[in-house]
Amino acid sequence: MPLKLLDLLLTLLHLAIICFNLFGWIWPQTRKFHFIIVIATAFSWLGLGIWFGLGYCPITDYQWQIKEKLGETDLPNSYIKYVVDQVSGLDFNPGLIDFATALSFALAAILSVYFNFIRKQNHQSKPNY
Repeated sequence: MPLKLLDLLLTLLHLAIICFNLFGWIWPQTRKFHFIIVIATAFSWLGLGIWFGLGYCPITDYQWQIKEKLGETDLPNSYIKYVVDQVSGLDFNPGLIDFATALSFALAAILSVYFNFIRKQNHQSKPNY
């Protein structure tokens, strides 16, 4: 597969995962899968992060290898920083991007737990009249 096509497919995969992590809790049909993806993301960032560095993403790792073969250099640690910088044309502070990423992810994870476990239990315990 040509490297540019592979880079494009990884970009689409990245963006799909990011959007799903942020908004997959909204629809009742996707809430269970959303919770699974949130756990997988947290495992990657924190679990694999023990060995590869906090916030590690195997997709980013692979995509950076592709981008380097395509001639890109000075790639940031964070894929989200890369996208924000590319879209805005600016060079955002990596700490700010990491903070916003962690905060957004934590909020989405809390919402996933709420809708999958807390709200679900409350609705099941109320009688239907």
